[in-house]
Amino acid sequence: MRLSTKSRYGTRAVLDIALHGKNGPVTLKEMSRRQEVSRKYLGQIINHLLTAGILESIRGPQGGYVLSRPPDSIRLGEIIRALDGSVAPSRCVDNPGVCDRNLQCVTREVWTRVKESVESVIDDTTIADLVARQKDLESPAP
Repeated sequence: MRLSTKSRYGTRAVLDIALHGKNGPVTLKEMSRRQEVSRKYLGQIINHLLTAGILESIRGPQGGYVLSRPPDSIRLGEIIRALDGSVAPSRCVDNPGVCDRNLQCVTREVWTRVKESVESVIDDTTIADLVARQKDLESPAP
């Protein structure tokens, strides 16, 4: 199971705004440069995050993007689901009707546990957690 580029870049974009948005909105141009992602592709991702209510857009010459809520209330799972949907490794986990074997399929039980494990990690991780970890990585060792 692999996260899509959209989810990875979307997470980086939200983290970038959390790290650099303390003095005002962060522009797409600034984010694109720092994250080394094309403006066009990043703009598409940002639109999904706006629709999901994770980000807000500020218009005008000093405009850009800000978090819609404090970083400790935005969970990584929310970002991933907004961009990719379910984290289930198989369609049958979310929709048992897609397979006639769902009632006697032991592998479906495993796929369900995989989904639950992934959800546990991404739903327990906030943007504030990532900000703290990023600052730890950037601070010089004693």
